[in-house]
Amino acid sequence: MEESLEKKMEVIKGLMEVIEEMGMFNDYRRTQRKECFSLVRRIKLLVPLLEEISDGNKQIPIEALNCLVNLKKVFVSAKKLLKNCNKGSKIFLAIESEVIMERFHSVYDKLNQALDDMPYDELGIADEVKEQIELLRTQLRRAKTRTDTQDIELAVDMMVVFSKKDDRNADTAILERLANKLELRTMTDLKVETMAVRKLIKERNGRSAESSQHIIDLLSKFKQVAGVSDSKLLSVLAAPKNLEKCSSLAIPNEFLCPITLEIMTDPVIVASGQTYDRESIQKWFQSDHKTCPKTRQTLSHLSLAPNFALRNLIMQWCDKNNFKLPKKEFCLDTTGTSNKCKEEISLLIQDLCSSQLDVQIKAVMKIRILSKENPDNRVMIANCGGIPPLVQLLSFPDSNIQEHTVTALLNLSIDEVNKRHIASAGAIPAIIAILQNGKIEARENSAACLFSLSVIDENKVTIGCSNGIPPLVDLLQNGTVRGKKDAATALFNLALNQANKTRAIKAGIVKPLIQLLLDRNLGMADEALSILLLVASHPEGRTTIGQLSFIETLVEFIKAGTPKNKECAIAVLLELGKHDSSFILAALQFGVYDHLAEVARSGTNRAQRKSNSLLQLMTKCEHIPQSCLHSSYAHK
Repeated sequence: MEESLEKKMEVIKGLMEVIEEMGMFNDYRRTQRKECFSLVRRIKLLVPLLEEISDGNKQIPIEALNCLVNLKKVFVSAKKLLKNCNKGSKIFLAIESEVIMERFHSVYDKLNQALDDMPYDELGIADEVKEQIELLRTQLRRAKTRTDTQDIELAVDMMVVFSKKDDRNADTAILERLANKLELRTMTDLKVETMAVRKLIKERNGRSAESSQHIIDLLSKFKQVAGVSDSKLLSVLAAPKNLEKCSSLAIPNEFLCPITLEIMTDPVIVASGQTYDRESIQKWFQSDHKTCPKTRQTLSHLSLAPNFALRNLIMQWCDKNNFKLPKKEFCLDTTGTSNKCKEEISLLIQDLCSSQLDVQIKAVMKIRILSKENPDNRVMIANCGGIPPLVQLLSFPDSNIQEHTVTALLNLSIDEVNKRHIASAGAIPAIIAILQNGKIEARENSAACLFSLSVIDENKVTIGCSNGIPPLVDLLQNGTVRGKKDAATALFNLALNQANKTRAIKAGIVKPLIQLLLDRNLGMADEALSILLLVASHPEGRTTIGQLSFIETLVEFIKAGTPKNKECAIAVLLELGKHDSSFILAALQFGVYDHLAEVARSGTNRAQRKSNSLLQLMTKCEHIPQSCLHSSYAHK
């Protein structure tokens, strides 16, 4: 048994590590960017499944273990594809965009198959997790059949520049447009692309020579447009055999920074013993990373030691090969701008602690704006120590400061790392206090902030234990339309936790949810039905629902709602009926049978599955007379 458990934990740990590594790719080539981010997002949806399988000391069937092993193979394939789209030649990826898309479709097929083979019932997977997996599988099927509108201008421009007959192929305007679309405009862009092309040609080892020449020619034209002369390097790329004869022109791998893949101008050693270019590793640390990028191990300290020996070797190699190290003027300017911004933020954080009210208000308003503008500001505000004083201001007896402060924290919480920092600084009880007693906009932003923080599972627990659910239910019932929506999203996320589900039911969540269903003008039926599905999975929730005239409303949505309304309403009725056949009998009395049969024929994929499951359940219920199971039966 211990060996089986150890194997299970080893495989799941491996899967989690691959997911984490995929999340480390911070950007992708423009031509595949959307598909890459979608793939990462979809794979991250499997984390709850893996966490649920890993919980406890239960053995899992050998079939399930094999499924996990197969799933890891798919993850590795996906990671390899993402890495190619992250580091590969932009020109190559644009030329071969259709081939690359086929590789995405192959990953979707394999992932879908691996999820289809998983024995969820034997593993005791919760219904909400199974629902999430089913939603993911639907997304994968749609992704495979979806055909995004092609960038026609890009395709035509590529065709023109590669055509030997078209006299427009030297048109500078076309080249500039292509360079912009492929993000190959700056010196840095072109150097990174040169290295990617060099690697591609080396891997091809003389194969696809014509395609390689097309790529080299286009890169050469981009460099000419940018005013860069690099004929020696391009000649190396043009003929792979020359690499063997003139190997001195190929930069040794040990001279390249593992982060940027550029030759290092100021190599430094981190605590793990790995060497990086100073500027690159400092940016890594400034992004709140405390690990070694190459080994992923947590660093005992963030001090940097100059690698004089390696720097001397690089300088000797440069002198021998007449190679000039790139100047860092652009980066220095960026660092200067960054330092100026950091200085401004530090002063604003000092002003948060001022004894003058107007100074505090101006400071928190400015931080609110800065935290909304871009991700770098959110990281910098946190790194400069801005979160603790903001949390202290949440309790300040001034409604304007409270509103600006909770909104600033909402903006900061968009960053995943900041979510934990905000919670550990003790913000949650103070945010809940504003949710209870603040102005309406502050209450709405407090609800949105709690939703953002509740993405972290331990924060779900903290919010529930801090009595944060009753004021959210109150906002759901009595707030503005925006307030109701903010409260609904927060409550849905919190109710994924079983204890919070109980708290929400005791706080009276069912009644305002039904009110949302009855008020069609709000347009919140889907949100209400989604939360009711979670409530219906709880015994107390079913009891509360049974005391209200709810089933008739549910049948009305199955009859005349939007496709999504019908899908959600049937899912709720199925969840209720699985535990108590009286709900099904009541629905039959309101004429649900005909509507279910219609949805089973023409509804969405998920609605069809739910309808068929519900129809099958009806035939199996002993307490339901067979005479009820035909279209003419309805309550008169």
